[in-house]
Amino acid sequence: MLVHAHPDDESTATGATMARYCAEGAAVSLVTCTSGELGEVVTDDLAHLRDDPEALGAHRREEIADALVEYGPVRHHWLGGAGRWRDSGMVGTEGNSAPGSFAGADRAEITREMVRILRAERPQVAVTYDEVGGYGHPDHIAAHRALMEALEPAADPGYAPELGEPWRVAKVYWSTLPRSTIEKIEAMGIEGFTAHSVPDEELTAVLDGREFHPAKVAAMRRYRSQVDLDGDDFFAGMVASPEFAVEHYLLVRGERGPGSGPYGWEDDLFAGL
Repeated sequence: MLVHAHPDDESTATGATMARYCAEGAAVSLVTCTSGELGEVVTDDLAHLRDDPEALGAHRREEIADALVEYGPVRHHWLGGAGRWRDSGMVGTEGNSAPGSFAGADRAEITREMVRILRAERPQVAVTYDEVGGYGHPDHIAAHRALMEALEPAADPGYAPELGEPWRVAKVYWSTLPRSTIEKIEAMGIEGFTAHSVPDEELTAVLDGREFHPAKVAAMRRYRSQVDLDGDDFFAGMVASPEFAVEHYLLVRGERGPGSGPYGWEDDLFAGL
């Protein structure tokens, strides 16, 4: 089960992972926390969505439905139901504290809704962002908290028994980037790319999803409101590279499974289970 903040986040960070496990027959579920109502619309033919958060949210809900088809039978959940919590916008903007924003939502209510899904899906492995949300976006941080704060209540028979039978997730990973990747980007002179990274030797798992790169790119193309993959900018070039489908993880809960290479990286999130 993967927990992400907005439509397209799941494909950018974990698309190849989703495609791989769908192909292998694993039960793959996705929790999306907001509809991304405050995202920047990059496509001019969708310019009418730029000043209409409600319309953009509805459009992005359609985009994610189309994108997930590229991966296989992903079971998709909107946390609290579609539209329950709104995109909070980038850090320091008015959306952070606007009524209904996900970043400012009642954490006890969020925990209940996440526990409901955890107990229904009963995943062995759960994935979300690190504690800084990858690059500091308030909704990414809130999505991180949403999963992490629900793990123990979900396993506690005394917590909200009406939400289902208790369930303990065996392994929890945070999606991250290796320090070596950031160093390569810096060496290229790319400006404005800020993301938290982990020293390569501290990573737990590296999934080589290059076999599933076409599926990941196809899913990304469904997000026309958010990405232009036909441009000549850094992001379009990054997505076009098969290396974009190599995805990196840090294990924060559970027993590390067998790995290989100089750092003993797992090549399977289910390693050891």
